[in-house]
Parts: sequence; C-alpha cells; structure tokens
Amino acid sequence: MARLAVIGAGYWGPNLIRNFLKINPELVHAVCERSDARRAFIAKTYPELRFLKDYSDILKDNDIDGVAIVVQPAFHYEMARDALLSGKHVFVEKPLATTDDECRELIRLAEERGLTLMVGHVFEYNAAVRKVKELINEGVLGDIYYLHSERTDLGTVKADVNAMWNIAPHDISIMLYWLGQEPRCVSARGYSYLQKGVEDVVYMAMEFPSGINAEIYVSWLSPKRIRSTTIVGSKNMIIYDELRTDGKVKVIRNELCADGFDQKKDKYVKKKGETITPELEDYEPLHLECKHFVECIEKGLRPLTDGENGRRVVKVLETAQESLKRGGETVAIAS
Repeated sequence: MARLAVIGAGYWGPNLIRNFLKINPELVHAVCERSDARRAFIAKTYPELRFLKDYSDILKDNDIDGVAIVVQPAFHYEMARDALLSGKHVFVEKPLATTDDECRELIRLAEERGLTLMVGHVFEYNAAVRKVKELINEGVLGDIYYLHSERTDLGTVKADVNAMWNIAPHDISIMLYWLGQEPRCVSARGYSYLQKGVEDVVYMAMEFPSGINAEIYVSWLSPKRIRSTTIVGSKNMIIYDELRTDGKVKVIRNELCADGFDQKKDKYVKKKGETITPELEDYEPLHLECKHFVECIEKGLRPLTDGENGRRVVKVLETAQESLKRGGETVAIAS
C-alpha cells in the first residue's frame, strides 16, 4: 500500500485528506502545515494523523511514497521538484507550476526517476464533463463553432495570484480535454478593482488551429455564482452547468443551423430546439482523482492528468498573462 503525505491543510487540503482516508484509513502517513492554527483545527477531525510543520521532514521520511502538494502556486514548482528529487511520487494541485520551463523540468525529473507526476485538474474526472467529451467524440454536435464559459462568484479573493490563475485553469483544462487540441493563440483583458495589480475580473479568448474560438470569463467580484459552459455546434448545442440539480448537461438541437434558414429574409425567427438531458454517473470527482493517483503509484500507470496535461494549461496561462501585460494583445502560444 502506498503511503502518502499531504502538504498544505488550508482551504482545499482537508478535502484531499478526507478522500485519501476514504480510500484507505492508513493511506495518509503525515500532514504538513505551517500554520499552528490550521494544524490544530485539522487534528480535531483527524487526531490519529501525524502533523509536521516543515515539509523537508516529509522529504527525509523514507516511509512516505508520495506527496500531495496543496499550497500557493508560487511554491508548486519548488516543492514538487524537491519531492521528485527525494524519490517521491507527486500530485500537485492546479496549476502544475507557473511557467512552461518549470513544468518541463518537473516532467523531466519524474520521467528520469520513474515517478508519478499528476496535476489536480479535477474536472477531467467529473461525470458531466466526461459525458460532454463522449458526446463530442460521437459527433453529436457536428462541427464545433465556439465555446463560452463563465466562472464567477463573490468568493475568496487571493493576493498571490489573479482570478485567471486562480480559477481559469479549470475551464482551460476542460476545454482542452473536450477538444483534444491546444490553442494557437490567446488574448486576455483584466481589471483590478480590489487590489492594485491583481486582476479580479478577466476575459480570455483562445483560438484553435481548427478554427474553433473559446471564451472564458472569470471573476471574484460578481453577485452571481456561475459555473457554466456553452458549446455551439452545427447540429446541436450543449449547456454544461455544474450548479444545476435538474441535469448538469443539456443537449439542445441547433434548429437554425441544422435545418438551414432563408438568407433572403430580413429577420430570422428563433426556433425552440428539442432538449435532451443525458443520465450521468453519480460519484465525487475528487474521490476518483485521488483514487487514480494511488493506482498510478501502485500499478505504475500514467495519470490521465499527467505532467504534460498540466504543462498545456500552464502554457495557456503564461501566454495569457503576457497578453494582460500588453493590454489584451493577441499572443501566439509557443510550441
């Protein structure tokens, strides 16, 4: 049985601890957290766990096979690199790192040492997201025209990263997973209202080699909590809404394109297309993700969200950050 340590027990870390322990009560060998208050808080729920303050103690422990890193993005590369150099398998919460070069180095270290490197793109383990991928692969949408996603909330505001680096990795990873291709260029415009130099509202646009366009809108500063993506195709359209309880995926017939229309008319009459709500499996995506990490360690499998998967998303983010600096200029993504 693999023995794991979780580094970081702030907002998201406890969710990984819970799911790893659900897989096996003896799976989590230690928890590392700098904050005395957070260690005490987690210890109330899991008094049986061993708690450490310095992550270097984790790296020296030969009884620990792998680590899950759940800290601020600025520390992802350093901690993941040190863990790989110490012979540990590594799970890193999104984003994998903050630059393409850092990602490449982590991938190289993992491959040279035969270690698992996995990134926490949890939505690629989501039943609704996987159903949309299945529908796309089956050709249900026909030719895909464009995608538009919104991820907004009056939520947690970060000081170390902007809203794009904080929450857009979800939407980028989902779109790249669905389309099976990487964008050729990206543009981004951002606005800082709460903290100078830290964009809490960002509009992104990606252009793909196939001609597909994708827009992503993220905001920490919105009265509406939205987790929705629309995909428009020549035959059908899909609305994926993670917050809906009456069907997170809805397939809507594109009457306008599928049936054609008379270009001679001055006005087009909107037709209400047929809507289908596919059945979805019922499971917690994070549990599936955690279970997959353990299986990859124990069976030597390559993670579905491996280092290259993480690098693709970071490349988009790094290029979008450059676009932000240039005032929204479209920037080509390096190969």
